[in-house]
Amino acid sequence: MMGTLLRGTVAGAAGTTVLNAVTYGDMAVRGRPTSSAPEGTVEALADLTGVTVGGTGETRGNRLTGLGALSGIVTGVGVGTAVAVLRKAGVRLPLWMGGVLTGALAMAVTDLSMAELDVSDPRTWSGTDWLSDAIPHLIYGLVTYGIMTAGEQRT
Repeated sequence: MMGTLLRGTVAGAAGTTVLNAVTYGDMAVRGRPTSSAPEGTVEALADLTGVTVGGTGETRGNRLTGLGALSGIVTGVGVGTAVAVLRKAGVRLPLWMGGVLTGALAMAVTDLSMAELDVSDPRTWSGTDWLSDAIPHLIYGLVTYGIMTAGEQRT
């Protein structure tokens, strides 16, 4: 089981790195701003749980930004690990389907949490907003699932 957890963790970390690279590349090419949703989600979770994020002004904002980025890493690694456990339990999908579903799962975790916490309402997003979210998550899923299944015997 430790091998399964390690494989999922490594695959999720690699997928998260690629998701971040695609997202930052999109920002560089289109000149679009960074999203405030990750720190908004952290702030809403802190408020909901009664946890205080220390500091004021810029210091507190910087902490929220850092915690938002870390929460994305935790989500990506966690989804990779969860999918590895599902594979170990017998859920074995073709690479393309497993990749798409892994990306969709990661996207659902982030988007549904933002919606539930009233940070953002995906129902109001434009087509461009959806593509800016879906494409990096799709690539995350394909990389994560691809690494997770690399080296397995194919029949």
